[in-house]
Amino acid sequence: MADLLAVCRVHELHPDPGTVGVTAIDKRPVDGRVRAGRFGLYADVQADRANHGGADQAVYAYAEEDARYWAEALGREVTPGLFGENLRTRGLDVSGALIGERWRVGTAVLEVTQPRTPCATFARRLGSPERWVRRFTEANRTGAYLRVVEAGELGAGDAVEVVRRPSHGVSVAGWFGAWNAGPSGFAETARLATALRRSADDDELRLSEDMDTRTTKAMNR
Repeated sequence: MADLLAVCRVHELHPDPGTVGVTAIDKRPVDGRVRAGRFGLYADVQADRANHGGADQAVYAYAEEDARYWAEALGREVTPGLFGENLRTRGLDVSGALIGERWRVGTAVLEVTQPRTPCATFARRLGSPERWVRRFTEANRTGAYLRVVEAGELGAGDAVEVVRRPSHGVSVAGWFGAWNAGPSGFAETARLATALRRSADDDELRLSEDMDTRTTKAMNR
């Protein structure tokens, strides 16, 4: 049975040399139950809303199993929230989740929308490990962004139940790996994009704005 190890939200904003000037990546576990609504967890915030947040990236989930991989690779503890995630799960292959898959967590229903794309702010959060953005990309342990389909409350210890899977078979990691493979991945990315578009046309999922743009590009290259 998959469950939540921690629910995390912003602890404090920090100055950041990026274009926004501040970052809200400092997420830390909170006690008790937290309301999840259309734009994410109550009292959470995203500083760079052009690239994070909004209804399609309302909640970010990361698996404890992937965190353990990075703990060994980095030689440090990867505590809940360190990667900027809102939900730290256990017993669930988050990166292997299908785009459009739905989870019931507490009284909320969440839908997987897209992978997380690493950025320089993420690297700085970890003390700028060598080639961090490339390493995170190549490892293809991205975690998943989710939209809130049904608002509700959730908390550490809640079960994470997969309540619906679309038929297209395209996982977060499958898409991210193909998209980042360069020209050698163009054919596979086009195939996955076609499957996602067909599924969207059949009302099995609603593509995020970012995924809508990327699937269009993949099919037209």
